[in-house]
Amino acid sequence: MHELSLAMNIIEIAAEEQHKAGSGTILSVELEVGTLSGVVIDALEFALEVSVKGTVLEHARIELHPIEAEASCNQCSHVFRVGDLFTSCPRCQSYDTRLVRGHELRFRSLTME
Repeated sequence: MHELSLAMNIIEIAAEEQHKAGSGTILSVELEVGTLSGVVIDALEFALEVSVKGTVLEHARIELHPIEAEASCNQCSHVFRVGDLFTSCPRCQSYDTRLVRGHELRFRSLTME
């Protein structure tokens, strides 16, 4: 379950940001998780719930925002939603596409007191 190591990295990044800001209590963290990022959102939520105890995020509100995957066709430039990496363009049926959204795992915000 790589979501546990992701949770630990999220805690480390939050602690670093808290240190850079000169302490202060972290009130909330918002994360964006792409639907094709390889991260199982429920598993990450559980991993965070278990691993934040005794850390800078113990009392913080943590929100995960799914980002729907989108691809762009390299043939006709049409942008469309995808459910996997092997979806053809609905406009021209080309498989020559590239993922433009939905592969990310990033901080949207971190709020401190």
